[in-house]
Order: sequence, then structure tokens, then C-alpha cells
Amino acid sequence: MASATLFSLSKFRHTGSWLDRALYAFSVYIVPILIAGGTIATLLLLPRQYQATGAITLPFHVLNEHKASLAPADAFARLHDAPSTTRFSTQLSETPIWFTFTAPAMGAAHPTLIEFPSRHAQTLSCWVASSMQPLGHADRQSATGEMRAVKAGFSVYLGFLANPVPLLCRGTFSGPAQLTALAWDSPNLRNSALDFQEASGLIGGGLLTLAVFVFVTAIINREWTYVIFAVWLVGNLRLCANAMGWDTQWLDRAIPPDWMPLLRQVTFAAYYLLTGALFSQLFRRELRSIGYRWLLRAGQYVGLVLFALALVLPYSRFIPALWGLGGFGIGVLIFLLARLVWLARSRTVLWYVASLGIVLFATFSEVLGAAFGLKLLFGGVNTVMAALSSSMMAAFAIAEQMRAEREHRRQAQTELRNTYEVTPIGLFTLDSNGHFVRANPALRAMLDLHKSDYKARHWNDYFEAGAWGALQALASKGSDGELEMGGALARGTAERRYLLKAIRSNGWVEGSLQDVTERSKAIERLRFLAEHDPLTASLNRRGVEKAIAVESEETLPWALAYVDLDRFKLVNDLFGHRAGDEVLKQVASRMRAHFDRGYAVGRIGGDEFVCVMSDTSIDDAIAQCHELIALLSDAPYQVGNRAFQVKASIGLVECSRGVRVQDALSHADRACREAKKVAHTRLVTYRKGAAAFEERAEELRLVETLGRNRLPAGLFLVMQPIMSLSAPTESLNFEVLLRLRAPDGSTLPAGKVIVAAEESGNIAAIDRWVITTLLAWIEKHQESLPNTQFICVNLSGGSLNDEQFMEDIFALFAQYRSIVHYLCLEITESVALHDLENTQRFIARVHDMGGKIALDDFGAGYTSFKYLKALSADALKIDGEFIRTMCAHPADIAIVEAIVALARNLGMRSVAEWVEDADTLRALQEIGVDYVQGFLVAKPQESAAILAASSAASFVRDPEVVSFIECLSEPDQALAYGYEWRARMGTH
Repeated sequence: MASATLFSLSKFRHTGSWLDRALYAFSVYIVPILIAGGTIATLLLLPRQYQATGAITLPFHVLNEHKASLAPADAFARLHDAPSTTRFSTQLSETPIWFTFTAPAMGAAHPTLIEFPSRHAQTLSCWVASSMQPLGHADRQSATGEMRAVKAGFSVYLGFLANPVPLLCRGTFSGPAQLTALAWDSPNLRNSALDFQEASGLIGGGLLTLAVFVFVTAIINREWTYVIFAVWLVGNLRLCANAMGWDTQWLDRAIPPDWMPLLRQVTFAAYYLLTGALFSQLFRRELRSIGYRWLLRAGQYVGLVLFALALVLPYSRFIPALWGLGGFGIGVLIFLLARLVWLARSRTVLWYVASLGIVLFATFSEVLGAAFGLKLLFGGVNTVMAALSSSMMAAFAIAEQMRAEREHRRQAQTELRNTYEVTPIGLFTLDSNGHFVRANPALRAMLDLHKSDYKARHWNDYFEAGAWGALQALASKGSDGELEMGGALARGTAERRYLLKAIRSNGWVEGSLQDVTERSKAIERLRFLAEHDPLTASLNRRGVEKAIAVESEETLPWALAYVDLDRFKLVNDLFGHRAGDEVLKQVASRMRAHFDRGYAVGRIGGDEFVCVMSDTSIDDAIAQCHELIALLSDAPYQVGNRAFQVKASIGLVECSRGVRVQDALSHADRACREAKKVAHTRLVTYRKGAAAFEERAEELRLVETLGRNRLPAGLFLVMQPIMSLSAPTESLNFEVLLRLRAPDGSTLPAGKVIVAAEESGNIAAIDRWVITTLLAWIEKHQESLPNTQFICVNLSGGSLNDEQFMEDIFALFAQYRSIVHYLCLEITESVALHDLENTQRFIARVHDMGGKIALDDFGAGYTSFKYLKALSADALKIDGEFIRTMCAHPADIAIVEAIVALARNLGMRSVAEWVEDADTLRALQEIGVDYVQGFLVAKPQESAAILAASSAASFVRDPEVVSFIECLSEPDQALAYGYEWRARMGTH
């Protein structure tokens, strides 16, 4: 029984399937083919329902009433001499027209009627010419007597005529009127009128239906281009109605005649603008490739002018403007249409081009007909066919456009489906309860999810607690948010991390899921490395600064310890960086173990550590730091089979609320440097209010001042004389020194200014100012310096390596070329050897300009005779440390003697600095030093004092030195002093 039932149901389903396919084929293929075939056969084989034949075109004589009005009899008399014609154009004239013709007898069976088919006729009156019997009067509102309104014009009823009857008529016209007279019998005129009404109804209903269909489709699909097309179809309908003569009505409602001129003008102008707008919208992509956008833009501006003229000009004047401007617009569209057909040959474009082409051709025909009497289309039927053909092709274009869009959507759906399947990112759709509706292969593989489990599995089954609520909150935010969540412990994915994006759509939740476990681990590692040292796992400089910034906002006491390892460099140099790295790890480990109170410990340099001792008094911090020194310094560091001993020094600073991070680090660093100088203490503490704080604060303020301003206020120059030992009273040479006057009037020493300028990065600007100011001063006072051979000025290492500074300086030298020979630029030995090739080029350029070069502080660095040979300096300035102690240490005398002999043999002058006593002066003179400089000769002087002096010896005030200088000019006396000095030195 059950099997029989199943067989019956199967048979029924099979039967139903066959019947559905047959009905579908019948409806889709057979019926449309029958309708199309029947329509074609009907048009070709069957007669028209309202077949009208037998119209006779009558010749007539016409007279234009230009001036005074004529009586019918006078007009008829004058018409005898008028020429005969079958078609008369008013040429836009609105003056009355008289015409006469002979109405034929159409037969005894039917009455005779005369039709005047002019849609521009406004009034018409007729008389029987032989008796001047009036037949009636007609206008666009009413008709009297035998006159009637028929089709687009008027007609006169003559009854049953046995013989021809001459008629006289008078009419008025507006616009480009064409006057003709047609003789009909009654049945044929009635058929012609019915045919006219059928044609108008056909085109009106067809175009309105199509326009409504397009408009509704456009509104539903939000395709605003098709809204323009729908309105354009209505304009097409109105133009066709105007051509056929039934534009005086709309939807079976008569439009008042007084409105017609303005309505027609606005219709023509609006249709022009609509055609241009539709054209530019439909072919906006194609127009980019065919060019001539400027030509289309010109046509659109012409349309605006035409619309403005439609509102202000009378009908008779507007029509010529329409012919001219409309002809230009038609020409532009025809040209662009031709290029579209040639360059963009898609089917949609071809259908649109055909539709617009027919309309433009019909419109062009009307223009030619109205302007020149040339008709390319004849009769209302052709006008109807043109309008319907245009609309039909437009419908084909819309259908083709829909087909193309549907095909595009189908391809997009296919591509989307393929992308959905192959994308490596997990994609999913959940219902409102959190169960799976859809998932791509990537998500199924990621979660080990099967299609059969969609309805059984919930989102919470695969993720951490609260995952479904978090997903709903994320989906409510829209597409901008994203969320990272962990896996489910029950499924063994708790260590996994997933990045989630989701939105709500049609009551579902759709989103994407990525496994970002490795990325999350990498981010955590990067976050750790951003504030930690990868070698020791302690904080790095950024982490330390962050910890200091946090602590500086607290009100509790705290301190900052700066730890430096004293002998760590030996470990790196003797046993390599691997051993050094191991020592650093052990140092960090000991520090963290010692500070068990949660202090922030960080490494901010190679062997420099910092500890932020939060909530700790300074006394407690001192005690802990002593313990730390013992912990770090006493126990050796075991690395492999070696043990290393490293000593630690600590600078400890008591900090307060609001201290700046850089200030705290700077104070602690300075305290640590002081601790390294103390052999046994190894701990230096700065308490609040310590003098070191104020000194460093002053230095930092100076650095900030130099950093903010290119040139700080208060800069000035002083000059220290350099005395020649061969002719002390005959030369006035000196060194230019920089000073800065503080706001309180005190003078800051050059050392502080230079250090601050170098820290702020402003040293090049300072050096540029010094040299610029000095050159200007020399140029101004050159005549007051007759005994000056050279003027020394220091040049810092930072400036020497600044290419822009070099270019600026040599540009200054070129500007002051006549006085550059006074300059002797001093560069230190270490700076000169830093980049030997660059220094050689610099010295060569200075010599080419006429300047001199001196090596400053010679002997203080790692002097190499090889490098000295490569530097063609003009003078050596011996480091003052040798000069100051030479009389107490014979080794210093030997060094100075060697340097002087070296300079002499290399053709250089020697200059001794820091000369402060007479014995040192005598010793230098005996050794053979060329020039001396120091407080014994003179302290730095103001520029006015230099200009008032005749030589460097003029500044000496010590009587013993004055006597020595006087003896230098007497050889015998100088020799005696030399023997005396050697005898005294021998007693030591």
C-alpha cells in the first residue's frame, strides 16, 4: 500500500514537471511568435480601418493684407492678379491672408467639404465669391455657420454641389504656417479625421505608457538617468503632437489657445535641454574616450540661452532663434553620435543612437520644412512611425541595458561566490540566535566545523566565555570596529587568538575571522621590546623614562640611582662581547634580586643601569645603594670557566614631585661621574637643594636657550694678546674668545657656552656668528692694526663636519677676501684626525683663500707624527697642561722642547698657552718657542683695548716680565738671562 502511494506521488511529480515545461515553452516562445507574425501579416495584408482617399489639392490665388484692412469684395478683386499656387508659406507673418479658389463638385451622392490642414491657423472666414454670402467663421475656440474644426485645422461644408463654386477666404496664422486647400467628400474626410485621431491616440498612449514604465522602473531602482529618459519621452510625445497638430490637448483636456505660444516655446527649449542632459548621462563613459567634451558643453550652454529666449520672446521671433540654435545643437549631437557609433560599438550604445537619431532626423525635417519648405517626412503617419520607432528602439536600449546589468550582476555574483569559497580568511553568517547559517571552507577548517553542524553549533562553542555577547556588540557598531578574542578551552584552542569583524545584515550577523595567534605573539614581543632591553630583560631608556614620568607625578618620596660599571670595558676588550653580555645579564639579575620592592630597573647604556626607587626616603636609598655596590663589586661574575671582577659606581639623586625626566637622569648621571672619580666611596648622593642641582639646572637652561634661538642674546667677543718672543714690542697678534653675558649682568665662561651649544646642536650657528662678526670688525678697523700678522679663532669639530657651515664660511671668505690673511683658524688635533681627508681639503681651501691654520692643544691627544706630516698647518699651539707644569717636571720640558723642534723642522710656528709665571716664560724663550699666550702677558681684553695698543707687550704689567722683555731686544743681556735660568734650573 505504501509503495503504491509513493509510486503515485512520483508519477504525479513527473507529470507536473512535464506540464510545467510545456506551459513555459508555450508562453515564452509560441505565443510571442504568433503575436509577432500575426501583427506583421495584418500590417501587410489587411486594409486600414479608416482608409481615406479622394482628396484633391486645389490651386488658389493668395494675397497678403499688409496694410489697411480690405473688404471681401476689394480683396476678391485684387486676387484676380495674384499668382496661383497649391502651397503657400506665411514666412512667419501674422498679417491676414486672403485667398480664393474654386471648390469642385465631388458628386451627387456625397456633400463636398474643403479642408485647410494647417495647425498654425488661428482664424478662418469664408464667403461664396459670386454673391459674397458668408459661410461662417472659425477660430481655436469656436466655429459658426458652415465652418468646423477638423484634425489640426479647419473645414467648410458646401453641401451637394452640382457645379464648381468659387470661394473667398480670409485667415490669420502664427508661426511657420503652410497654407493648402483640400477638397473631400464627406465619408473620406470623416475617415481621415478618424485616422488622425487613431494615430494621435496610438502615439500618445504608447509613449505615455513607455514613459510611465521607465519612470516607475527608475524610481524603484533609483536610476536617475532613466528618470531623465522618461521625461524626455514625454517631450518626444509633445513634439510629435506639435508636428501632427494635436498639441492643443493633453490627456483629453483642451489647452486654452492663449497658452499655446508660450507652452510650445517652453516645450521646444526644455526638450533641447533634456536631449543634451540625457545624451551626456547615457554616454558619460563613452564621451570620455571620444573627446570633444567642450563641443557638448557649448551645445548645453546654447540650450540655456534658448530656454531664456523662450520666456521673453514672442512666438514669431522665437521660431527663428529656435531654427538657428536648434540647428547648432542638432549638428553637435549628430557629430557626437557618429563618433559614438564609430568608436563605441556596444549594442546598448547602438540602440540609443538609433533612437536619438530617428528623433533628431524627424526634428531636423520639421525645421527644414518650416524654414525652407523642404519636407523629409510626409504626413502624420510618418511622424507617428518616427516617434513610435524611436520609442521602440529606446525600449530595446533599456532592455539591452538591463540585460547587460543582469549579466554583470551574474558575473559579480559568480566572482563573489568563488571568492567566498577560496578566500583564506574565514567568512561566516549567523542567525539571530548565534547559530551558523553559512561558512566558507577557510572558516570550517579554522574551527573544525562541518556543514551538518551548522544548526547544532553555537558561536560560544568555539570561543572564550562571553564571545556571543561581544560579537553582537561589535556587529552593532557597523563595519568600522574589530575585536580580538581567544579560543575555547573545551576545544583545546584557548591559546589561539582570532581577529573578528562583523556587521548586521537582514537580521543576520555576517563577518570575517582571522587566526592572528602568531601576530599577537609578535605584537606582545614588540610591545615588550619597545620598553625593555632584549639582552637583560630590564627596562630600556624609553621604559625608564616612562617609569620616571609616572613616579614624578606621585607625592611620595623617591630617588633615582644611576649605576655604572667601572672595569666592564676590559671584559669586552679582552674576552669579547659574548662574555661582556653574560656579565651584563648577571648584573641585571643581581639588581632585580636586590631590589625586591618592585623598583623599576633598566639598562640605558652599554654598562649603565638605572633604578627608580619609588616610595623610598633618601636615607633608605643610600643604605640600599651601599648594599648594591657591595653586591655588584665584591662577588665575581662566573662566565664559563672564567671569573670576572667588576666594580660599580652609583650616583644617587633625591627627587621630588614634578621633576622632569631628562633633568632627573642628567643629575643622576652627573652624580655617577663624580662617584667614579672618588676611588673608595663609589657613591655620590645629591640631596634636595644641592649646589650641583643648581649648576646643572643652569647648564640645562643654557642648552635650552641655545636650542630655542639660533643666536642667543648677550653674545660678545674678547681678545687675548699673543706675544712674540723674537720681537715682543713689534707685533700685536691675539686670539678671539667667545663670551655670553647673562641676564643678571654676569659673564659666562666660554667653556660653558661651547658645551651648551654642542649639546643643543647650535654650535655651527655660534661659530658662523663669531667669524662673521670678526671679519666685519677687522674690515672696519684694519687701518688700526698695522702690527697684526694673525688673529686666532677657534673652530669646533661639529662645525668642521657641517657641509652647510663650510659653504657659508667660504662664501664669507670670498666676500672679505682682502682681509682673510689675518685669520688663523684653530682646530684641535682630535678633530683634525677624525676625518683626515676632509681636514686636508679644508686646510687646502683656507690656504687658497689666504688664511692660516693652527693645530690647537697639540700633545693632549693621541699624537701621531704620520698624521702630523699629512696636515699642512701653519702653527702648533702646545697644550697648556705641559706649559703650566714644565718648570716642576723636567719631562714636560723635554716634551715641549720636542714639540718646538718638530714644529720648527716642519716649517710651523709654535705657540705656548697658559703661560702664568716668569720662570715659565724664560724657559720657553730658551727652548725657542715663537709665541706665548697666558695671563702673564694679558687676560682677555675688550676690542677697544686692542685697538689702543701698539703691541702685545703693551699689556704686560709684571715688572720682572717687563725687564725680561726689554732684555729680549738686547742680545747680550738676553744671553745672560739664559745662563742664569739654566743655572737655576740645574739646582732643581
